[in-house]
Amino acid sequence: MRTRARTLMIQGTASSVGKSLLVTALCRIFHQNGIHVAPFKAQNMALNSAVTPDGFEIGRAQAVQAEAAGIAPAVEMNPILLKPEPGMRSQIVLMGRVAGTMNWGEYHSRREETTKIIASALEALRSRYDLILIEGAGSPAEVNLRHQDLVNMHVARLAEAPVLLAGDIDRGGVFAQLVGTMDLLDAEDRTRVAGLIVNKFRGEPDLFASGVEFLERRCGVPVLGVVPFIERLRIADEDSVALQDRPRNRRNAGSLDIAVIKLPSISNYDDFLPLEHEAGVSVRFADDAADIEDTDLVIIPGSKSTVHDLDWMKSHGFARAIVKCAATYRPVLGICGGCQMLGDRIDDPERIESQDATVEGIGLLGIVTRFEAAKRTTQVRAHAVGESILTVGPSAEPLGGYEIHMGRVARNERTKAAFRIVARNGLDVDELDGAVSTSGMIVGTMIHGIFENDSIRRKLLRTLAERRGLDRSNVPETATARDAEYDRLADEVRVSLDVAAIRRIAGIA
Repeated sequence: MRTRARTLMIQGTASSVGKSLLVTALCRIFHQNGIHVAPFKAQNMALNSAVTPDGFEIGRAQAVQAEAAGIAPAVEMNPILLKPEPGMRSQIVLMGRVAGTMNWGEYHSRREETTKIIASALEALRSRYDLILIEGAGSPAEVNLRHQDLVNMHVARLAEAPVLLAGDIDRGGVFAQLVGTMDLLDAEDRTRVAGLIVNKFRGEPDLFASGVEFLERRCGVPVLGVVPFIERLRIADEDSVALQDRPRNRRNAGSLDIAVIKLPSISNYDDFLPLEHEAGVSVRFADDAADIEDTDLVIIPGSKSTVHDLDWMKSHGFARAIVKCAATYRPVLGICGGCQMLGDRIDDPERIESQDATVEGIGLLGIVTRFEAAKRTTQVRAHAVGESILTVGPSAEPLGGYEIHMGRVARNERTKAAFRIVARNGLDVDELDGAVSTSGMIVGTMIHGIFENDSIRRKLLRTLAERRGLDRSNVPETATARDAEYDRLADEVRVSLDVAAIRRIAGIA
């Protein structure tokens, strides 16, 4: 009979200090060491989400961590997902299914239910694995929220987990971050902290030796490592705060220029990570309509609040700019919510997304979207069915991707589809997806993750290069080898952390 898994938790001094990436690295390191390890985050607030093989929605970070651990993602790894919406509300996803849209008070009133969900999910994982690597959220030292905590010390106590506390030196003030957090913890919680990690260090670690000595003396626990800032990792970020560091400037001479519209409720923007890591390609996230002029490709990404973001596009000049792109035969691609915005109309009779029963779309694709209460969350296999900027014709090999949406798209009789879906969650289907304009320059699809498919990505870049008169014959083509990125991350972190000490802390022999 399997014994309950050991546990180890990574908490941080603030949001975006690198907790997700550290858990990903440790998942890979322990996996490489032959330990059956799984990630866990009790509650995630993010618009980047993923779909498990059995069709449940979880945070993108936990799906990435599972992949690094060499296992399939499971809904128990992220039992609660909060997806922010306009008006200080969030869509609440409990165990992979939508439970409604609530404000904070409404959600907090269900605390008894959510604590049971968290405990049950954690226990299920502990029965299947040898080690659970738990990720916290924000900071455990938010004194005004401590009584409502579901994801930091509450989970550490529930899991009987030792805690490693990470601070971000790249943003400055790492001594205040770590010392201040330790000082603000309750005495009982402070004893759970077994070590500190200084993350995102730029420079020679020897230069921080006196800093290590100070932190160990002041906090009374060891510094287990100084982890470097790792450049250009092709690993999805947890949420859109990372877009603040993405480029917005014009393209470099000789590079393809792709502008992704930075919607207020942009979701699953990691769709474009494979493009960002292609040589000779500049991917920009544009928040000004002038920034999409004269680009090689404009992309309208996914959105958690399609109608709200469509209104924003109209009021900020993006809709007019996109129509101008179409008039001059410049390529436009819409993914999920972006596909719906490119259509003729969005109907919302049940007021699922807004107070408007009908909203006029941009009108570049002959499709109508109707919102329904049931969310579709599936992994899909599909074939291209026509010629466009993405494809040269019907594809022989199936493409992989996933769907996360509440709107159903219907084409008029004159509009061609973009893809034919042949499988959802491993079951055979036969259903058309998306739409392609007559010119092939405007494409919409409800499938996320299409650029993870090398054939689609390479065809698009060749098409854009030909239109610009650029020669990409000598540009090396990038393959979607995420495994190599997890190994690179693990290699960098392994030499920076005292992995032997971490194993002892976790109780792993």
